[in-house]
Amino acid sequence: MNHFEKDVQNKRNDAIDSGVGFGVSFGFFAIVFIIATVIKLIGS
Repeated sequence: MNHFEKDVQNKRNDAIDSGVGFGVSFGFFAIVFIIATVIKLIGS
């Protein structure tokens, strides 16, 4: 057995971290898209 598997630093589920990462990046790109759309509407 790998000796790193015996002393785990973080026992939290990786799916939670993946979901948070997806949500943050999705929110960032959604905000960028909304800002670009607002600028386009103001310019036209």
